Amino acid sequence: MAEDNHGSSQNMSAMSMSHKELGDEDARAVRVGDAARTNERLEFAGNAVRTAKYSPLTFLPRNLFEQFHRLAYVYFLAIAVLNQLPQLAVFGRGASVMPLAFVLTVTAVKDAYEDWRRHRSDRAENNRLAAVLSPGEGESAQFDFAPAKWKHVRVGDVVRVEANESPPADMVLLATSDATGVAYVQTLNLDGESNLKTRYAKQETLTTPLDRLAGAVIRCERPNRNIYGFQANLELPGETRRIPLGPSNIVLRGCDLKNTAWAVGVVVYAGRETKAMLNNAGTPTKRSRLETHMNRETLFLSVILIVLCSVVATLSGVWLRAHQTDLELAQFFHKKDYLKTDKDDDNKNYNYYGIAAQIVFNFLMAVIVFQIMIPISLYISMELVRLGQAYFMIRDAKLYDESSDSRFQCRALNINEDLGQVKSIFSDKTGTLTQNKMEFRCASIDGVDYSDITRQQPVDGEPAWVPKVPVNVDREVVEMVRNGGDTEQGRNTREFFLALATCNTIVPLIMDGPDPKKKVIDYQGESPDEQALVSAAAAYGFALVERTSGHIVIDVLGQKQRFDVLGLHEFDSDRKRMSVIIGCPDKTVKLFVKGADSSMFGIIDKTLNPDVVQATEKHLHSYSSVGLRTLVIGVRELSQAEFQEWQMAYEKASTALLGRGNQLRSVAANIERNMRLLGASGIEDKLQEGVPEAIEKLRQAGIKVWVLTGDKQETAISIGYSCKLLTREMTQIVINSNSRVMSKESR
Repeated sequence: MAEDNHGSSQNMSAMSMSHKELGDEDARAVRVGDAARTNERLEFAGNAVRTAKYSPLTFLPRNLFEQFHRLAYVYFLAIAVLNQLPQLAVFGRGASVMPLAFVLTVTAVKDAYEDWRRHRSDRAENNRLAAVLSPGEGESAQFDFAPAKWKHVRVGDVVRVEANESPPADMVLLATSDATGVAYVQTLNLDGESNLKTRYAKQETLTTPLDRLAGAVIRCERPNRNIYGFQANLELPGETRRIPLGPSNIVLRGCDLKNTAWAVGVVVYAGRETKAMLNNAGTPTKRSRLETHMNRETLFLSVILIVLCSVVATLSGVWLRAHQTDLELAQFFHKKDYLKTDKDDDNKNYNYYGIAAQIVFNFLMAVIVFQIMIPISLYISMELVRLGQAYFMIRDAKLYDESSDSRFQCRALNINEDLGQVKSIFSDKTGTLTQNKMEFRCASIDGVDYSDITRQQPVDGEPAWVPKVPVNVDREVVEMVRNGGDTEQGRNTREFFLALATCNTIVPLIMDGPDPKKKVIDYQGESPDEQALVSAAAAYGFALVERTSGHIVIDVLGQKQRFDVLGLHEFDSDRKRMSVIIGCPDKTVKLFVKGADSSMFGIIDKTLNPDVVQATEKHLHSYSSVGLRTLVIGVRELSQAEFQEWQMAYEKASTALLGRGNQLRSVAANIERNMRLLGASGIEDKLQEGVPEAIEKLRQAGIKVWVLTGDKQETAISIGYSCKLLTREMTQIVINSNSRVMSKESR
């Protein structure tokens, strides 16, 4: 479990490895725009969702069952039941029930209120309105969509989502307001990431009117929890070719549509079968460590109570046996009822059934008498203390964040005291300790190190395109890019920045800046690393200004050039790299690859330029030693025969439902070989404000802090010192092993 250098490695890994590979016989068939036929043979789940824990019928039994997980409540219930028996009554029957009933009622009211809020939220969610395509309501598109409640949406319905809205279910994109079929979504509610992600509608559906898509069929995998994986094929009417669909073509329930006027899609998963609901494990019942400890203490005290009551019952049996002939006249013992006689004029026994029964009664009466050993008032006090704790934590001025105007929130009263018993904290690095705002710092190009910060300065001159995130440039590199095209070093430098501008999934948004002569480019993408690299390429004169599903346009030193995107292998944590096949304006076909050095140096042809490889490795070590994130870039020119062979293999793999991920990785591995090393990049991800001080205070409190990261070892150690996770007084232990046996052997 670790992060990777690439900003979205975990996401991309899951994209390429769906949690289960499925065959055609297991695929779900969805008829576009025909929910009735889609649900005719096999009724799919409706779109109504429920997150509430109880219903009016199940509330009382289920809530009591959960409350009686506290063993003390079982004990008090037993005491109350025993006190209802005439032979054992010590206190008033009502008085023995009231404390337990009070505690149970207060807790039940609190739980009922919380669940009522969930029911209210469910009703609001299910009654939201969505625009659903209604067949036969006119030819104009504006009359085709009719409002319908979310709970009435079914699998197969075509839905239109407006900007800043959330789709009512998981849907495959058919068209968007963008002419290229691009849509931007924010998945903050699903994975906590605030940066925008790009989704695409296939060109085949983008250019086809909705009424002509009526006979199309989508065969997709069965519902699963993997929010980063999706495998499906689209079959258009009258065509035998299958169009592959992947994670970039589906918008999940819980996402928000951003920077896109509208998007149209067909529902493939609805209601409880959506990925968001499948990942919703329901409302858990939380119990604090103190409560668990009190259960153990209750068991221990119960054992003592049983022993004590057994001693009392045994001694009472001894006394009864010794005085069995004197029981009728014994003081403080009532054997005969002198107010009632039988037919022989003898007095009847007064609740006396023999010595054995009397011993049992004495045992149970002792239980009632000694019940104060487990006081119910303790539990009442604990509930009141928790309410007070929650109030003071919420009102604590030191737990207020001015930047987000947010206070501390106490969502579960049952676990307040666990905050003071935390022993270990496990955290990732990117976005948690760091700002997740990457800045391009330096580069190694063709074996030459450009990391001298004294040569870095803002972009000079009057560039027509300005990245939204400013980037300082190296004067020497700028000069080489602009005027060094005739030298080998200059050509390699240009090709390096061309690789940064092409080998990515970034989508540029062109905006007007304060200067009308300059256009500001806001680069949107899933990976902050890619955003930093593309911004750096733009600052050095290679500005990505347009992207469609088939080509990109790059402003190369003031001249717009079109590059055809012939193929793309996205980043995944198995390969630890991504690659793109580009058709260049000079009719050549080039393969650009970037990734982690541990992965890239395995596919680099070290016989081409061994000195450059050796120098780059040295530069990478120095970059990572100062805490920079590093990526290696390579290139290879493909022949037409190599490209045709790859294209055939890629089309076959991308349309397979069975083993698609493995087949695509195999195709990528076959083409990503014998690469020529262009260079490496160094990116900085600054720590958030106050992180070193917070970690230092946690360590002073005796809390163990663990940080997981997929950075290079040198980068991880450097970050550890800068955030005060590591100190010079600590003994540093480095374990580079794959098993416990190897770890022991390396000591």
